[in-house]
Amino acid sequence: MSKKTFQVAMLPWFAMGHLIPYINISNKLAQRGHRISFFIPTNTIPKFDHLNLHPDLITFIPVNVPHVDGLPHGAETTTDVSYVLHSLIMTAMDLTQPSIEASLKHLKPHFVFFDLAHWIPALARRLGIKSVHYSVVSPAALAYLFVPKRKLHEKQWTQSELMKPPPGYPASSIKLASYEARAAVGLGVNEFGSGITFAERLSISCSDCDAISFKTCTEIEGRFCDYIEKQYKKAVILAGPVMPDPPPAATLEERWEKWLGSFEPKTVIFCSFGSECRLGKEQFQELVLGLELSGMPFFAALKPPLGVEKIENILPTGFLERTQGRGIVYGDWVQQQLILAHPSVGCNVTHCGYGSLLEAMINECELVLIPQYGDQIINSRLMSGDLEVGVEVERDKEDGFFTSEGVCKAIRLVKEVDSEVGKKVRANRAKLSEFLSRKSLDSSYIDSFVQKLQGLLGMTSP
Repeated sequence: MSKKTFQVAMLPWFAMGHLIPYINISNKLAQRGHRISFFIPTNTIPKFDHLNLHPDLITFIPVNVPHVDGLPHGAETTTDVSYVLHSLIMTAMDLTQPSIEASLKHLKPHFVFFDLAHWIPALARRLGIKSVHYSVVSPAALAYLFVPKRKLHEKQWTQSELMKPPPGYPASSIKLASYEARAAVGLGVNEFGSGITFAERLSISCSDCDAISFKTCTEIEGRFCDYIEKQYKKAVILAGPVMPDPPPAATLEERWEKWLGSFEPKTVIFCSFGSECRLGKEQFQELVLGLELSGMPFFAALKPPLGVEKIENILPTGFLERTQGRGIVYGDWVQQQLILAHPSVGCNVTHCGYGSLLEAMINECELVLIPQYGDQIINSRLMSGDLEVGVEVERDKEDGFFTSEGVCKAIRLVKEVDSEVGKKVRANRAKLSEFLSRKSLDSSYIDSFVQKLQGLLGMTSP
């Protein structure tokens, strides 16, 4: 492979669930000598300093996010606001286009990686820069919802259409329930930013860029990647699982190490719904009651529900007393990667964010799936249906409501020794975990990824 290095500018959507995967791929590229300029909101930089493993090659470029009417002053990322205001964060990000363009003119990178800033491909083309749509969602999800076969520009989506995959979609068990399809219609109707829908953003991003890229493997989602490649008529480049390297000398907080260390191997349930997801009050209570009902020790890292400041204020009556010594519900950030890797953790109840799923599998955790919205639903169907490596919690077919009994049932299915479903899921998950854990997998995919990027530049044969 050519030893020539290149420079990449990173411009992820201003959300933690996007910024973190972008810093992960930045670290992988920097490890091979490539230089990274990472656009990030000014006040968010301190939260990412510890994740920058190559500060000599990865430079954070501060972005001053303009104020938009309706946003709290100082809001920069989706973490700073409720879900209903995410569209305004997108509007604010769009307003950074002049400053981003000025920086790109100065930096002169070979590539700019982006996801939701649909104006990047045209801007990059003017500057002689290659644009790569680096997706943090799975190919299965993008292929289901956001391909030309959906004919977004000809008509509005309907609920009945979205309950089925688009024409030509690879053979799969993936489909949407009526309530899920009803919510997905909004992606093609509601504004996300000013004067454009979320679906239009992704459609333009994928149509206009020079290449589309995913953090996945051919062995897991190759057929969906092939479908996207045919749909958009351009190269789809895979980076592999892009598992994050822990920061140097990273150790689990002493209080959590001590608590987890008091249990037998693979007996603790770790429940985490990511940095953004906030359940409603009723569903939050059903979830924690389901963890209690399982009878197993559990560690739940969950954001307080909307309208609730402290997690203790929403816990069911008597919950703390009943679960004392075997259960923790914590409402702040935790070291998820290190907790999942702890010997006592054997099951992960997850919202099905793609990165979280991969982290759980590589750490040999059984999967209980409770997707909340968007691509998480497709991810869950891929894992529970196509790959059969997890169990999705049953929901009401009309409103999608899940119960504590449903949560408990799914946990027991993946953990009980005599369960036929559990046996199959555990065997499949073990095979996939073994595959993802191969030391050579991540590095070989990144090396191939670099080679294909070099091919786009003419540095070496594609």
